[in-house]
Amino acid sequence: MLPIISPSQLKNLPTENLIILDARVGKDIHQIYLNKHIKNARFIDLDKDLAEIGEDAAFGGRHPLPDVEKFARTLSNLGISEGSHVIIYDDKNGANAAARAWWMLKSFGFEKVQVLDGGFQAAEAEGLEFSSGEEIFEKAELIKKDDWFLPISSLETVENELTNNSSTVIDVRDAYRYKGESEPIDLVAGHIPGAINIPFSENLDENGNFLKPEILKEKYSKLLLGKPQNLIIHCGSGVTACHTILALDYAGLKIPNLYVGSWGEWSRREGKEIAKEI
Repeated sequence: MLPIISPSQLKNLPTENLIILDARVGKDIHQIYLNKHIKNARFIDLDKDLAEIGEDAAFGGRHPLPDVEKFARTLSNLGISEGSHVIIYDDKNGANAAARAWWMLKSFGFEKVQVLDGGFQAAEAEGLEFSSGEEIFEKAELIKKDDWFLPISSLETVENELTNNSSTVIDVRDAYRYKGESEPIDLVAGHIPGAINIPFSENLDENGNFLKPEILKEKYSKLLLGKPQNLIIHCGSGVTACHTILALDYAGLKIPNLYVGSWGEWSRREGKEIAKEI
């Protein structure tokens, strides 16, 4: 199953075992969800359900992963069982919490999990049915897992891999943030020394949809030619990095490591070198 689904494909899917998650983020987002969402979509919260935000972002970053037991309870509360087909959308072309939720579900062992191409806006344009208010559904049986299945890299691993030139570390933030021109979210501008910049926005076409798998495959094969094939992907807080991991999976390439702490952790950790290109 491809990790990306179009609104027209969603429109024609059988509803049995189908669960849609609304992963939009922002101020008053739950109220925005209540005002209007794709019919039957259940709300999932980035800060509460897809992260376990700690007291000090220097250790874990701004959106650390919750432990698998907590995520299992979240899935149970959302009525998601092992046989569910889960489709997630946001309003940022899948670049925000939809990609993070996809990564977490995949890493939890789900095979039938997809991100809606073009997100909320594309669903509106396609004429999907919308509704308002809370959705009523039953909880599911708790799924037990011991750990995340997909590869994760720590700050120490990233540092060691770069020192040994044994991994390619990709920073998917916008170029101006990578270069250190300005930093709208974290405390310090710049990037991890040795990391290369491939903004996640380059995974999309001019309409905000994912490039076709063959185009993505050719693009990344060229960009990574001659570089270490073990990949570590990061962003500002371990969320939009999942967009590029999603794109690589869509392209049929190996799912790379996620550095969850990302720039939010690295830039706050005492003694870590910061590079700039200005």
